[in-house]
Amino acid sequence: MHGQVRDSDGRPVPDTLVEVWQANAGGRYLHKWDQHDSPIDPHFLGVGRALTDSVGRYRFVTIKPGAYPWRNHFNAWRPAHIHFSVFGRAFTQRLVTQMYFPDDPLFPHDPIYNSVPEAARHRMVSRFDLAETVEEWALGFEFDIVLRGREATPMEES
Repeated sequence: MHGQVRDSDGRPVPDTLVEVWQANAGGRYLHKWDQHDSPIDPHFLGVGRALTDSVGRYRFVTIKPGAYPWRNHFNAWRPAHIHFSVFGRAFTQRLVTQMYFPDDPLFPHDPIYNSVPEAARHRMVSRFDLAETVEEWALGFEFDIVLRGREATPMEES
């Protein structure tokens, strides 16, 4: 996955720390409080950090996380998602959001996704990127993060 961090005017934000964390392909986090009975993948830590380059771009190589049950209500499942945390000199607080994958059938059932106004939800969904797909190895997804303004990526309350 790759993308660009931009400000409200569309300008790139260089030297920004982008941190990600996610469940493994079976939908389990490598965390002592995760009680999902999916197996732990000993070869997958589920976290990463990168600094944006001079034009605000970042890149991670990872796996697509699995959906997981979360006991919020009967038969509740979270859609596949990756958590993002953004830190930078241009802003004073840590910004946190979630990136989803296109066309997930769990979107209508996820209270977190649905807590965002419908007109803004598309800004939390990555775009499939065939140009970044590596034949017989990895699919490419693009996820741009806009820090402020009308087109800002929805962020969690701090």
